Amino acid sequence: MTDIVKQSLKNRAKKVIEALEKNNMKGYLVDTADEAKELIAGLIKDDKLILSGGSMTLKESGIQDFLNENYKGIYLDRDLTPLEEIPALMRKAFSADTYFTSTNAITENGELYNVDGNGNRVAAMIFGPKQVIVVAGLNKIVTDLDAAVDRLETMASPANCIRLNRNTPCAATGRCGHCKSPDRICCDYVVMSQQREKDRIKVIFIAEDYGY
Repeated sequence: MTDIVKQSLKNRAKKVIEALEKNNMKGYLVDTADEAKELIAGLIKDDKLILSGGSMTLKESGIQDFLNENYKGIYLDRDLTPLEEIPALMRKAFSADTYFTSTNAITENGELYNVDGNGNRVAAMIFGPKQVIVVAGLNKIVTDLDAAVDRLETMASPANCIRLNRNTPCAATGRCGHCKSPDRICCDYVVMSQQREKDRIKVIFIAEDYGY
């Protein structure tokens, strides 16, 4: 990403943050993942229970490792967690002090758009944890909800199905087939717009591309 392109996207992100805050969500913009880690350290303070949903953004940015190395909470990292323990961790998320995740898309109107397979990630974003910290690259910004759907169907879902070795049409074609496959990962579609509890949801934009 060139400096000029990055500055253009950062200017766009600033407008998205304004829209998020009108929707009672707090927005931040940092240049690097290291700056995001410093910000996160101030936001979680002395939280005792910190969990995260599955997120390539958290892994690629090093934030997942940062949390595991520096805090004593309980984290959901599917690469390290025994399969039989994952359902219990998913349920513990509802009583977490802080829940970390990314998002599939963020519109210029300040809406978070997410599609989930089990529903645990979007459920925890909606209700339960005292605060939800969403970490996103500038590549997650889209114009509107139609563009968010298109991003999911042509990028995020096909890439995740390939990553997870799912036998779905999108894994083979690169575009959603609106399938009924037992391997389908797109089961729950959630738009988060106006929030009742001000600043419970915090969105940290990192001025790079992360995740799908």
